[in-house]
Amino acid sequence: MAERFKTLMSQLLSPFAALQFRLEKLGRVWAYTQLRALLNTPVDSSLVVLGCPEIQGTRQISLGKRLYLYRELHWETQAQGKILIADDVVMSRGVHLVAFSEISIGEGTMIGEYSSIRDANHRKDSTQALRDAGHDSTPIHIGKQVWIGRGVTILAGVNIGDYAVIGANAVVTHDIPAHTVAVGIPARPLKR
Repeated sequence: MAERFKTLMSQLLSPFAALQFRLEKLGRVWAYTQLRALLNTPVDSSLVVLGCPEIQGTRQISLGKRLYLYRELHWETQAQGKILIADDVVMSRGVHLVAFSEISIGEGTMIGEYSSIRDANHRKDSTQALRDAGHDSTPIHIGKQVWIGRGVTILAGVNIGDYAVIGANAVVTHDIPAHTVAVGIPARPLKR
């Protein structure tokens, strides 16, 4: 009796599951198409785009192949800033990238949910409003096969070496060597 009920339910729900699958696939195609329309550079067909990133500023963004991009990403380039993303990068939901100079992300790197990578800071000038005082920026370079945990903040001028791991919620204010695990606020090497 229970087996027959399972079979009947499966037959009833099957068309809905197929429809949901088709709608999800259509959503990915739409997001990919939107991304291509927004950028000034080519976008490879190997990208998986679950939701089109919000893109602000000059749109000087270069994308590698086989990226996996989750929803609610925010990418912003201002002034001479550019964002360079190599092949096989995964960006989880809510990642923010803001470049006034340059942010480069190496091949195979994974960035956890709600991480923030910003290469600029506001200038403080007593004669101007903070929003009008401009920015100071220094490039950020993230090596290949780096694992950046959930909620990490990476600030201007930081270099992260290949195969490094940055623990969840860390604030990276200084360079992290290759093959190093770093955690904390500010992030400190834990082990190699």
